Amino acid sequence: MSSTFVTLDSLSYSTPDGRSLFENLTLTFGAERTGLVGRNGVGKSTLARLILGELQPSAGAITVRGRVGVLRQALVPPRGASVADLMGVAEPLARLARIEAGAGSEDDFADADWTLEARLAVALADVGLDGLDLARPAASLSGGQVTRASLAGLLAVEPDLVILDEPTNNLDAAAREMVAQALGHWKGGAIVISHDRALLRQVDRIVELSGLGAQVFGGGYDLYAERKAEAEAAAARDLADAEKQAARVAREVQAVAERKARKDAAGKRARARNDAPKILLDARAERAEVSGGRERAVAERLRAEAAETLAAADARLERVRRLAFDLPPSGLAAGRTVLAFLDAAFAYPGGRPLLQGQTLRIVGPERVAVSGPNGSGKTTLIRLAAGELEPTSGKVVRGVKAAFLDQQTALLGDDPTLVAAFRRLNPASGENAARAALARFLFRNTAAEKPVAALSGGERLRAALASVLLGDEPPQLLILDEPTNHLDLDSIGAVEAALAGYNGALLVVSHDRDFLAAIGVEREISLA
Repeated sequence: MSSTFVTLDSLSYSTPDGRSLFENLTLTFGAERTGLVGRNGVGKSTLARLILGELQPSAGAITVRGRVGVLRQALVPPRGASVADLMGVAEPLARLARIEAGAGSEDDFADADWTLEARLAVALADVGLDGLDLARPAASLSGGQVTRASLAGLLAVEPDLVILDEPTNNLDAAAREMVAQALGHWKGGAIVISHDRALLRQVDRIVELSGLGAQVFGGGYDLYAERKAEAEAAAARDLADAEKQAARVAREVQAVAERKARKDAAGKRARARNDAPKILLDARAERAEVSGGRERAVAERLRAEAAETLAAADARLERVRRLAFDLPPSGLAAGRTVLAFLDAAFAYPGGRPLLQGQTLRIVGPERVAVSGPNGSGKTTLIRLAAGELEPTSGKVVRGVKAAFLDQQTALLGDDPTLVAAFRRLNPASGENAARAALARFLFRNTAAEKPVAALSGGERLRAALASVLLGDEPPQLLILDEPTNHLDLDSIGAVEAALAGYNGALLVVSHDRDFLAAIGVEREISLA
């Protein structure tokens, strides 16, 4: 039996509004673990839906062999569902229960999956939910537990191929690590749609979707990043060489044409002077015409070859606008107290304490990360730091101007355009200054007039960063809550580069260890 589970043969797909996502895409997915990456909007989740048969291609064919399981983004348990329902194993477990109670039918015995319970126990342990009660209401689980339980159920039923769509989004660091370990132990085929670099280190190969089609890179994330950088550098060099060659050929062709023009002019002057026999003048004219024809043919061939080489080199280099910018200085002095918590605590009226006894100090341009499991109070801490909450006991001292970018980037409000949002947040900025700042974050021309409500998650973060970092007065403290959740790998890299060059203080909540390392976090505050 073939180990290929999915074959895409000359696949093409266009969105309902006519935008082409794939053209003539040919790929196979087998027993290896494949990371599927690419810019937001390039069609990663659409490709998964095509494989699952939820969408139909515009052209080409998809062949699926074996069983395919899927873990989707934003899982919401059905009303009244148990954990077993959520995991998709309620029916086979009920069958085993009837058999154990002595009430099993012939069909129950025929269809019984005798090792399911053992496999479920192993899968739940792999994702950190060892001993989870499968009869428990699914609605009682946290969002991270819902994702991990769903993954355990998927792995326990052992499909031939699993499709995981952003499986670590909104998980804390410990849960992310468990999902990565579970993927590392998986022996079947997998398609992992993710920008989680730690998770992508567990795959056997990476397929990158782009405007150039699909490129396959063997190995995990680190080898992919290295080879992609090498390929882009080589493509850029080839394009530069092809442009130089085309320019050289154009100069040579022009020089040949000018020589021909001078010879023709000299011949016309000689004929006009009538200082040579007509038969000689006619012979010279004929030779010149033959020679000129050969030179024109050679010139056209050289020009065509240069144009073909240039087109081939250009086709290898994807034209992608990337974030690339320097930030203005914050003016933060090295010894200044930026933020201080003095035995601070917080609880909503009548509720349990969300944070208590917290003491910390950030001085000068320190870079501090707040870590801890989901529900440990990270969001409460940074909202206190930003002044969105006040402590119910203790004290919070905010020593400098700060900007807070929460996961919803609420500071953008609901302005009719991005330019309007920028100018509301930066009243001293004129129209041209607002557009120039937004353009540096890839909102050029009409993109700056997009309604705020129409922005994707990644666009919202870019717009918010432009508004606070390139506005009237840059903040001296930037507070970020899970800033990479909605960004593709290219945008994450650009934001990392920008924040690495920011000389103010940073207070960051992020489960992305690669991101924290890249922006130079110096200290970590761990909440239990």
